[in-house]
Order: sequence, then structure tokens, then C-alpha cells
Amino acid sequence: MNRTPVLSRRTLLRGMGALMALPLLDVMRPRTARAATPAPRRFVAFYTPCGIHMPKWTPGGEGADYSLTPTLASLAPVKGDVLVLSGLDNLPGRPDGDGHHAAATAAFLSCVKARKTEGTNIRTGISMDQVLANAVGKATRYPSLELGIDQGRGIGNCDSGYACPYANNIAWAGPSTPVPKETKPRAAFERLFADFDPNATQEELAKRKAYGLSIIDAVRDDAKALQGKLGTTDRSKLDEYFTGVRELELRVNAMDGAGPTCGTAVEPADNEDVREKTKAMLDLIVLAFQCDLTRTCTFMLGNARSQRVYSFLGLSGEHHAYSHHQRAQANYDALAKIDKWEVEQYAYLLQRMKGVQEEGGTLLDHSAVYFSSEIADGNMHEHKNLPILLAGRAGGAIAPGRHVRYPGQPLANLYIALLNMFGVPATTFGDDGTGPLSGLGA
Repeated sequence: MNRTPVLSRRTLLRGMGALMALPLLDVMRPRTARAATPAPRRFVAFYTPCGIHMPKWTPGGEGADYSLTPTLASLAPVKGDVLVLSGLDNLPGRPDGDGHHAAATAAFLSCVKARKTEGTNIRTGISMDQVLANAVGKATRYPSLELGIDQGRGIGNCDSGYACPYANNIAWAGPSTPVPKETKPRAAFERLFADFDPNATQEELAKRKAYGLSIIDAVRDDAKALQGKLGTTDRSKLDEYFTGVRELELRVNAMDGAGPTCGTAVEPADNEDVREKTKAMLDLIVLAFQCDLTRTCTFMLGNARSQRVYSFLGLSGEHHAYSHHQRAQANYDALAKIDKWEVEQYAYLLQRMKGVQEEGGTLLDHSAVYFSSEIADGNMHEHKNLPILLAGRAGGAIAPGRHVRYPGQPLANLYIALLNMFGVPATTFGDDGTGPLSGLGA
């Protein structure tokens, strides 16, 4: 009985001073386990700032017999893969006085009340994604992946006396340790798929930089040698992976104008088009999961109190200003446009994950993809009845395709249920978690 893989899962391709990660191939698994090993479970937390206009979010029906609202309309192609959860509260997100956005963002995944301070003596709780990373992260190259769109400030007051780390991070490795997010697609791409080889010579690094080589070109010789050792299925999987990485690389290059060149290298300018950045980041998540580089990811579509202007939606005001709608119809209409666009990005991620076939189902089938905001109504700074979506089947632990109401139950109980799905034996979580939320499975 042969239990030794032919190839290590941590094998990297090398060339021209570059290192490239590989997807999970059959030759990386023990021969006796290839047919029986299920695909791993993955978790994504998708954060969107400033709340949601709930009248156009919440479906009227319950169970499987519900209709998508205008805000949720883009979920139609994946409606059977999504749970709409209503009624959950995150009361630890309430601030002392003002500061609702920062305090609630700190509690978004921790469900722990943040200490009000503008200084460095910040304190909240470990976030559930990091609890999960501590449990399952040893199996992958990266225990977790933190991505976002807006970098934000590192210190100081960002929301009525609450320090900026509360507003800029949802992942916390401990009560005082926010996990910084990567906001540049190129940096995230290089980290995941195209590290520089620490053993590379200066000549190799200079040559790759001067010629602007693609990562695929840089490791081509090593890749050819590997392909000669693979069976038909693995060669096909590797070709598909190279195609996906190259397409993403081209788009990242196009965003910052850093395509192949033989001329003098120029520091690329950041492209702040939120549409392009968001799509690139979501594609990075899919590829990272497909390669089993990590199984836990958080994504922030904006920081708390986002002041982004969505001019491509025909809007001229800031998101945070619209969220204080003062019951004005014009502000309601603006919020509905922003909310709809945000859900469209989530729907894009789900459809990309649904398109990746794995052993026993799709990538989405083996994942739990969570979507929410730090508050519900932005005008009232409401911490009750939060807007929540949960997509995927988590390997059979979730029965999606329904709208389920949980009036008055703590959000922390959803996190306990999710941790249990991944084998973490949690019975409490945060300040008010009392046990796993029921009714998520069949």
C-alpha cells in the first residue's frame, strides 16, 4: 500500500528568480486516498460598509418560497445556492456614545465590544475567521488571506473617538492584533502566485524585471519538466491553472500599466477603479482556493464610514452621506443603486466559484460565503436585523435556497455554527454567543 505522494503539495516552480505556486494535483495526494479524499471546506467573509437600505433588501416570503427583491436580483442565477438570513443582531457592535461604524466593524467578525480609544491601547476580540485559520490553516501555504479595496489610515481617530484599526480591519488575530489587509491586486498576485525566489541571483532578478516577463514565461522550463511527469488529468488541470493565472496577470498589468517592456522600469501607478480592483480581488480568492493556497479569506469592499463616490452609478454624493438618508427619497434611491452593485459583486464571486469543478461538486458546494455589513439602517445606526447572506453548502452542512428568519438571535451563534461545520468544537463565541444557530442544514 503506497501512502507516499509522488509530489509534495508545497512544490513550487522556479525560474528567472521567480517562484510560482501550484494547484492541488493528483500526484500530490497519497495514491490510496485519491478517490476517497473529499475536497476541503473554505470560508469567505465579504464585508460591505455603511449598512443596507433594508426595505429593498428583505424578501417577503420565507423558506424556499420567496422572491428576490430588487437589491438581491443579481443572485437569480445562484438563488438555489444562497441562504437569506434575517433577524440576527450584533449588539456588541454598539459603541459608547458615537462611533457606530468603527465599533460595529471591529465587532463584525469578533462579536466583542471594542474599547473606545483613539490610541494604541485598542482592544476587541479574536475574529471567527482567525479562529478558523488557527484550526485549519496549517494544511495550506497561507493560514488565511485578507484582502480589501481601501487602505485607510493606520493610527488616529477614524470615527468619533474610535481608533482607525477598528474601522479598517475585520480580521483580528487577537484582542489587540488586527490582521492588515492587502489592497493592491498586484501585491496580492505576486504574494500568492509569483514570489521572488530568495535564492535568486541579482542577474536573474534584473533580467526578469528588464524584460517584464510573465510569471508563466519565467517558470516555463520548470513547468515543462513537471508536465512530462504528469498524467492526463493533472496536465489538463495544470493547463487550466496556467490559463487562469495568465488571464489574471494580464488584467493586473492592464490596471497599473505594468505590462511587458524592455524599456526603463517605471513604478506603476495604482488604479483606483473600484470595479476593476474588486473583480481582480475576487478572482484572486477563487484562484487561491482552487490552488488550496488557503481555506479562509476576508474581503472588505470598503472601510467603515466609506466616503466613496459611485460616479459610475450616476451618483455625486459620498456613500456615508447617503446612508444618513433623513428619509429623503433621493437618498433611498442612491443607496438602492449602491446596494445593488455591491450584491452584484458578491454574485460574481459565487458564479466564479460555482464554475470550478472539484472532486464531488463545485468550489461553491464546498464553501461557506458570508456577506453582511456592520449595521443595517445607516440613518439609525441599527445593530439589529442585519443584512446577511450565506452561500454555498460547506460540503453538505448548509441547505441553501431559502429565506430564514431568526428574530433577536445573536450573530455570534451563526459564527459558532460555521466554526462547528469546519470541525471547530466551539460552544460560545464573542460577548453573547450561546450556541450554534440551528436550521442552516437540511
